[in-house]
Amino acid sequence: MNAYGLESPRAQQLIDAARELGPVLRERAAQCRAERKVPAETIADFEKAGFFKILQPEQWGGYAMDPQVFYCVGLEVAKHCMSSAWVLGVVAVHNWQLAVFDDQAAQDVWADDPTVLISSSYAPVGKVEVVDGGFRLSGQWSFSSGSEHCDWAFLGAVVPTPDAPFDMANYRTFLVPRSDYEIVDNWDVVGLQGTGSHDVRVDGAFVPEHRTHKSMDGFLCDNPGNAVNSAPLYRLPFMQVFVRAVCTATLGALQGSLEDYIEVAKTRRVGPMKMSDDPFARRLAAEVKASIEEMKLTMVRNFDAMMECTRAGVPIPVEDRVRYRYDSAVVADRCVELSGKMLKAAGSGGIRNGSELLARHLDILASQAHVANNVNPFAVNFGGVLFGADNADYAI
Repeated sequence: MNAYGLESPRAQQLIDAARELGPVLRERAAQCRAERKVPAETIADFEKAGFFKILQPEQWGGYAMDPQVFYCVGLEVAKHCMSSAWVLGVVAVHNWQLAVFDDQAAQDVWADDPTVLISSSYAPVGKVEVVDGGFRLSGQWSFSSGSEHCDWAFLGAVVPTPDAPFDMANYRTFLVPRSDYEIVDNWDVVGLQGTGSHDVRVDGAFVPEHRTHKSMDGFLCDNPGNAVNSAPLYRLPFMQVFVRAVCTATLGALQGSLEDYIEVAKTRRVGPMKMSDDPFARRLAAEVKASIEEMKLTMVRNFDAMMECTRAGVPIPVEDRVRYRYDSAVVADRCVELSGKMLKAAGSGGIRNGSELLARHLDILASQAHVANNVNPFAVNFGGVLFGADNADYAI
């Protein structure tokens, strides 16, 4: 792929490390599903390889690299274990988000240990009370992936005003320490079991003003943290960075499925011929491979364009951001369709327990449940903009 940042020695070192971890991640995949969390050994491997540092500010020992490096690492990991890639994506990307908070928030989290990790659940379900110096936060949030490995959490809520008790223009992300929330062990699903996406419950925790981030600041790409973290990397729209972390895991898993499908074709027979000689099986392999490369190139193109704008110090056109958001959301739908075709073509062996094609298909299917992968609202917004309407989504 032709993308910014991939030519540096450090980038190649990180991508090579992800490839080298492939066999052990595949070996741990069953354990990951059975234990409903990414093994601690895998998190330690990611930390040792420097994966959590890719988007972290340099002042905290991070690499502050181009996002393309981060996503390439995620693609490699997802080929072998989608749950591990999902957790890596959504947890490591928080090291980018913390950089756009007021710098005091980063001091709170990383002053003693810059390897501390943060989980999240951004649904605006929290109850907020405005108090002196900050807020009181309560609620229960679902789908906090990797929460058992993290000591802080980003949680979503809308700050009420006298004129607008619930206006998404007043949405904020609240940063809460582990001592102020409870993890509710309720992750019981058919796919992405290893993400450990349990609920998080908060009961009246005080959150100081500096530990909140306004979504409107993120939309305008003008954040409190930019006073310290002024590099172009930290001028990107947050949701563009986050949702690409989600769709990358799905796309990488489809790459892994194609590799498994090719292995099945080497030995399975379709009537009198080997599956690898079947014209339909060959055509499907070509379709999946071409689709993967198309989606990868689209994602790379979009982020290269956004980084060109931030490097030049000019705004990313809103109409482009609307399209980029749609491009990311549609990946899961395309991947589950292609995965389903390969599973069907693999025959009855594909539905047996232990089938990697089936396990990956269920993981990819589960990824459709994430709000970032629900293409409908983004398609409606994109189509509306094409018809001349104003953008109606500030999470772009």
